[in-house]
Amino acid sequence: MNKINESDKAEDTSYITIKEKESEIPHWFVLRDLKRGNAKLPAYKMLADMGIEIFTPMVWKLVLLHGKRTRISVPFMQNLLFAHDSRKNLDPIIAKTATLQYRFLRDGNRSPMTVRDADMEHFMQAVEGTDNPRYYMPNEVTPNMIGRKVRIIGGPLNGYEGFLQKLQGSRVKRMFVELPNHITAAVEVEPEFIQFVK
Repeated sequence: MNKINESDKAEDTSYITIKEKESEIPHWFVLRDLKRGNAKLPAYKMLADMGIEIFTPMVWKLVLLHGKRTRISVPFMQNLLFAHDSRKNLDPIIAKTATLQYRFLRDGNRSPMTVRDADMEHFMQAVEGTDNPRYYMPNEVTPNMIGRKVRIIGGPLNGYEGFLQKLQGSRVKRMFVELPNHITAAVEVEPEFIQFVK
């Protein structure tokens, strides 16, 4: 009986070691910031100040500051941000910050949501390569907004594939780039770089 217990302990130890190693690997974690929109130190600034690589989709907004209308950059969604670090580093920060949480998968295990590194890099490169990306929540992109499938040949988005956004009477061409289940961006593409895909 004691031998079985000892082998169980050995298995448990190896399981813990594997989990500990996994917790040291950096991932793009999807986080929720519960602070108010006008908070002086939102989570994306706090984490950046700690040296953690973060990304949150930003938009320009006109606000009234000291009696003057001023254009400032604010998060598209206050409660959506992505942090690239390990759970070993993020867990203590999230534990002591009541307004910062992981977004969890609906798998019954409270597994934090993550985004593949390649998908995150693809999305960030696309939105940072355009002056004025337009962001949409996944449920806001309707079938009647989606145009033809295209591939970009040349320019900063070379090799990207996606769907054009249908815009009546607009000279500007935009292509949808998405982080599935999180956010979609429509980014400007130069017409000469567009190749239609059948």
